[in-house]
Order: sequence, then C-alpha cells, then structure tokens
Amino acid sequence: MGAQVVMGAMLQCSFGMAPSSLMVLPVNRVMATTPAANIMDNKPFMNILPFGMCQSLANPMVAAATAAAFGALTPMPCIPVTAAPWMPGCPKVLIGNMPALESNSKCMCNWGGVIQITAPGQMVAIDG
Repeated sequence: MGAQVVMGAMLQCSFGMAPSSLMVLPVNRVMATTPAANIMDNKPFMNILPFGMCQSLANPMVAAATAAAFGALTPMPCIPVTAAPWMPGCPKVLIGNMPALESNSKCMCNWGGVIQITAPGQMVAIDG
C-alpha cells in the first residue's frame, strides 16, 4: 500500500499548468493528521480544485480558443470534470465504507488528463 492520502495532499493533472490540493470533508469521521480520503473524494471543485490553465484539446473551451487562434494551442482556465472515482484504492483499508485513497492512485479527467498525487499530505515518522 502507498501512503494514506489526507486533506491538503498535492495533486497534478497531466494537462494542467499548476498543482492543486485535495480537499477532504470530515464526513467520514476518520482522521490521520487531517481528514483521511477515500476513492470517492473525486468531486470537482469540492475535492479536486482547478489546475490553473488547461492545455487539453479535448476540453471544448481550449479547442474553441485554439481554433480561433488559427491552430495555435491556447490554454483556457481549468474546470476539472471527474466522473469516475480514484483508482486503485486500498481494498484492505476502508474509510467511510469505501477503499482508502493511497498515494499511487490516479483519477481521470473527462478532458483526458490524468490526475496524480504528488504528495500525500502527511509525513510518516520512522522510529529508528
């Protein structure tokens, strides 16, 4: 299992121009250092915030702006559209009756971007 992901984890989209952070509401009542995430923490603007500007031509706003610029890629503001949950989760650890979100999980944006976790939001101290 990768590291447990919590609120404040840093995210990056393959088509986004800036990192973002994961927002986790304390509805599952499971705390690590802050509220712990599960695979269903994938809601745009609630859990996954925008990644600055989007560069995906599958995004209709980017496609329209690029066409208006005679084919020169024209990034537009990111509006994440994530319909599917994070995959894979950790089926052995349940948070709110759903698999826990771990640091190697990924989420797909409908515009073709792959959202990955770059920092899980907590550090594990190893006693040596």
